[in-house]
Amino acid sequence: MKIYLVAIATGILVGIIYALLNVKSPAPPIVALLGLLGMLVGEQVVPFAKRLLNKEPVNAVWLHQECLPKITGVISATDTLAPDNQAKLNNDTLS
Repeated sequence: MKIYLVAIATGILVGIIYALLNVKSPAPPIVALLGLLGMLVGEQVVPFAKRLLNKEPVNAVWLHQECLPKITGVISATDTLAPDNQAKLNNDTLS
């Protein structure tokens, strides 16, 4: 039930923002797509901030493995490997 309340509250907030920007709803396709892209990027701000607060490394490899697939929907080749092959690939790249 909580997720539904959050969804409706978020929808109301976006509706208010649309009204302030004089964008009709439903938004024109490019506005809607940019809004969706912003949502996908925005979702990655929390893990990014958590890593910074925990003093964990934030580098291109982490961004490529953790954030990029969630933003683009493209799964990296290592994610499609069986766990045994992933471990072997990780060990090979470390040595």
